[in-house]
Amino acid sequence: MRVNDTTQLMSKLARMRFKNQLIALSLGTLSLASCGEDKSVPKETDTPTSGVLKMVVDETYKPVIEEEVKVFMSNYPDAKIEVSYKPEAEAIQDYLAGKTKLIVVSRKLTEKEEQYCLNNKNVPSSLELAKDAVALVCNKDAKDTAFSILELKGIIAGESQKKYTIVFDNAGSSTLRFITDSVMGGQKTGKNLYAVKGNQQVIDYVKKNPEALGFVGLSFVTDTMDSTAERFSTSIKVASVYSDTMQEYYQPYQADIALKHYPLVRKMTYIKNETYQGLATGFSNFMASDIGQMIMGKERLVPLRMSIVVREAEINTKK
Repeated sequence: MRVNDTTQLMSKLARMRFKNQLIALSLGTLSLASCGEDKSVPKETDTPTSGVLKMVVDETYKPVIEEEVKVFMSNYPDAKIEVSYKPEAEAIQDYLAGKTKLIVVSRKLTEKEEQYCLNNKNVPSSLELAKDAVALVCNKDAKDTAFSILELKGIIAGESQKKYTIVFDNAGSSTLRFITDSVMGGQKTGKNLYAVKGNQQVIDYVKKNPEALGFVGLSFVTDTMDSTAERFSTSIKVASVYSDTMQEYYQPYQADIALKHYPLVRKMTYIKNETYQGLATGFSNFMASDIGQMIMGKERLVPLRMSIVVREAEINTKK
C-alpha cells in the first residue's frame, strides 16, 4: 500500500482501536517469552508510540516493512524507527548479539538459538504475521515457465539436461535457506548457483540472461499500484510451480498462497526482546493489528492475524 492511500485509512476510530489492541497484544506477546527475565530499565521516552527503535529486517521484506514504518510514524510523530535491511542470517546474528530489540525474518529461533538466549538472559518472543511466498522468475523470452518440485531439485543440483543459471539474492538469505531446506531437503546444490546482492539484482540479472532462473521474495514481483487485481511485474515472467496435492500448476497469487496451492510458501515472523511497553512492543503490535495486517494484504502477503475470506468467482463471458 502506498503512503497516501494508506494514511486515508487512519481515521480517529482506527487509531483508538489500535491503542486498545496494543494492550491486549502486549499481554499476548509477553506470554510467549521463553528465556530469562530482562533486567533492563526502559527510559521514560521509550513507549509504545514514542522513542527511537533500531530494528533489523530480512531484506526480502523491505517493500512491506517500508510501508508499515511509514504509516506508523505518520500517525505517531514522536516515534522514530530506523531499519537496517540485511540477509536473514545477519539479522538473526544481530539479534543474538543484542544489537537490536526487534527483527523481522522468515523463521523462528532454533532450539540452539533459544538456548543461547537462556544463557545470556535474553527474553525472545515471536509471532508469525503473514504468509509469504518465494517466487521463481524467468526471462521474458523464456520458453520454460512451469516447473515441478522434482524438476527444480534437478536444476538446482546441476543435474538437468538443460543448463540453467540459478540466481539468489544473497549467500545468507532466507530465500536460499528456504530452497535448500524445503526443496532440496539437504541435498547438495550444483555449481550453477550464484548469489548477487539483493532481490532487485536477481531480477536485473534474469532480465538480461534468457537461461537464468531467479528466486526472489514475493513483494519484489507484485504490482501493488494496481488496486483492483493482482499483477506481476511485466519486466520478467513469474513461473508456475506444480502442486503435488492439487495436481496443477500455480503461480504465487494471494489466494493460492492462502489455500496452500502454491508450494513455495513461508511465514514472515517478528522476534523481539522487550518485556516492557516500549517502542519495539508498540511497532510489533502495530504489525499484528488490523491496520498493519491490511498493509500486508495490500502488499499481496496473506495476513495471519486477521480473518480473511477467499471466495471463488465465475466470470460471465456472455454479452
